[in-house]
Amino acid sequence: MSVADDLLGTHDVVDAQAMENLGRRLGAGLAAGDLLVLTGPLGAGKTTLTRGIAAGLGVRGPIQSPTFVIARTHPSLIGGAPLVHADAYRLGSALELDDLDIDADGSVVVVEWGRGMAEGLREVWWEIEIERPVGGRGADTMCGDLSRATIELDADAPRVVTIARRP
Repeated sequence: MSVADDLLGTHDVVDAQAMENLGRRLGAGLAAGDLLVLTGPLGAGKTTLTRGIAAGLGVRGPIQSPTFVIARTHPSLIGGAPLVHADAYRLGSALELDDLDIDADGSVVVVEWGRGMAEGLREVWWEIEIERPVGGRGADTMCGDLSRATIELDADAPRVVTIARRP
């Protein structure tokens, strides 16, 4: 059981600093071979959490959303595992993610928007769901899937982060 296992469960996160601090605690308990699949709406805090994970791992930054480059590798500054930060948002299938040839054995891998695509990289992985309030203009009650829609969100609203190990 690692330090990160102590974080399993649900966490109320009040602001961006608290999100980064949660990531830092999580990152301190991760090792090469760990896969984290992050899920949540746009602006939920996936990249902010990853910044904290990177700080906990002691890797070189800056940590930015990899949406347009798909994946970035951040080498360790302290002799530990590198961080691979990937974004599956623009990928069409798990095969496209596999084509990136990510070193899942020798790195800590964080995949934003990875649900349904990244789980095949490892037999066991961390699933992290970030929930946040949406709407204010009825967007959360409209028909259709708004998980990737650009809608007005309250950046200062608290989040609920659920950390689980799968399968």
